[in-house]
Amino acid sequence: MKRNAKNLLGGFAAMALVGCASVVLPPSVSADGAARIPPALRAAANEKSTLTLPAIGVQIYECRASAGKHEWAFVAPEADLFDTNKRLVGKHYAGPTWELADCSKTMGALKNRADASAPGAIPWLLLSAKSTGLAGALEKVTSLQRVNTVGGIAPSAACGAGNVGEKARVPYTADYIYFVVG
Repeated sequence: MKRNAKNLLGGFAAMALVGCASVVLPPSVSADGAARIPPALRAAANEKSTLTLPAIGVQIYECRASAGKHEWAFVAPEADLFDTNKRLVGKHYAGPTWELADCSKTMGALKNRADASAPGAIPWLLLSAKSTGLAGALEKVTSLQRVNTVGGIAPSAACGAGNVGEKARVPYTADYIYFVVG
């Protein structure tokens, strides 16, 4: 697993060295996939899905003291984004931000959430989106969904005075579905 992660990170680093490139992106989610989305997470009626990118990465948590108690606090996501041919095409990181190899980038803000369908998985989300990068595949994205999550919940390990400041990287997978007005 470590070797694969190293290869993926190396692949993205190589893309960054080459600069912005054209990226062939997958088609939108199927009607069957869209039907499973809870009503609270559905995109606006004037939006259509433009692409779906699977993500593999970690949710980062930190043990913190707050109001006399200790708990794992979410810090940031760190994930690689893939196309339907399992080629690395981008990354997802703090902000929350999604960035593709074509140098397009978007930031999200939470609109709504729903419990995941898999036990022990981070919630599904609907986020509004705003382009913060160059022209490209994410340039006109107005909202996005995080669905089909597996893993990523806060650690079950103890968080106490002895490990305040300790970080935990919890593996997760998800599908990110991007929407544009149209």
